[in-house]
Amino acid sequence: MLHWILAALLVPSAAVPDGSLPDRNQVMRVPPELRALLHEQVVSRSRSEEHRLRLLAEFAFAEEGLALEYENGNTRTVEQAWRSGKVNCLSFSLLFTALAREAGLDAYVQEIDKVLAWYQEEGIVYNSSHVNVGVRTGSQRHTVDVSGGAIMTRDRPVAVSEERALAHFYGNRGAELMAAGALEPARVHMEAAIALDPDYATNWSNFGVLNLRSGDIAAAERAYTRALALDPVHAAALFNIVGLYRRNGDARRAAEFQARLEKAQLADPFHQFLLASDYESRGDYARAVHHYRRAIRLHGKEHRFHFGLARTYLLMGETRRASRALSRARALGDDEDRARYQAKLDRLSRASR
Repeated sequence: MLHWILAALLVPSAAVPDGSLPDRNQVMRVPPELRALLHEQVVSRSRSEEHRLRLLAEFAFAEEGLALEYENGNTRTVEQAWRSGKVNCLSFSLLFTALAREAGLDAYVQEIDKVLAWYQEEGIVYNSSHVNVGVRTGSQRHTVDVSGGAIMTRDRPVAVSEERALAHFYGNRGAELMAAGALEPARVHMEAAIALDPDYATNWSNFGVLNLRSGDIAAAERAYTRALALDPVHAAALFNIVGLYRRNGDARRAAEFQARLEKAQLADPFHQFLLASDYESRGDYARAVHHYRRAIRLHGKEHRFHFGLARTYLLMGETRRASRALSRARALGDDEDRARYQAKLDRLSRASR
């Protein structure tokens, strides 16, 4: 399998999300002007499927092509992404998949469900997965990813159905609208996501957040309960239902779900990494080492876990242990990471002489 990491300029999101609900055809529609540009700059110049894929990847970010910029924010339809020039990982994946299919390639959206990509706001946890694009050319399978390696993942990407990809679109847009305070448009989008993919726990967890923000505590509880019936260790749903029961003064249920949450977190390398980073920032290096080492036991192939451990050992004055951890980080990283870690190893070696 070939894995393409495409570099794009990161820009913040400032625009208010579009509250209208596009139908599924509008989400993936390639407008005639874009189709003509694709055929002129990619299809007509390609000699093979592999060459066409390479040209398409270049076309996506070249100034004379689409000149896309990565925006960690609003989720857009294919046409909106093209006209704005701004994409998050989902908008990029939908756009690239639609263009690849238009170019005659076998392309599909892929999902990585367990990632370090959830965030907390006002005591509520929102959950998201990461998506990228899979393309088959002959016997080869390629992955095209716009994240630039910024997303920590545990599992390989898995191809998802058209319904799941579209549910991600409506679910993302719903969460963005909710964050902007547009609760009714958010509800319309989230209900569309659930209708397309009713067995996806994250949709229900985020729907619970919306119901809580709308003041319907009973509906929020039902949504969180549904999420946990689908995924009993869904960390965001567990976190949120604990908060709900504490808010209601139901200490027994809060304690029950808190125990479930803590058990899930013990088995989550990304949570252990976040704990380690927090302890490191507060100068509690012994606890930071404990949690970095636990994260590594759970998922030893993530180079950033080893680098965090190395950094903490160095802060403790444990240069030999720091060197070993940094060597492991270097062995696991990509070419750019290896060069960066080698430079740190060289400095560490000089400092210890």
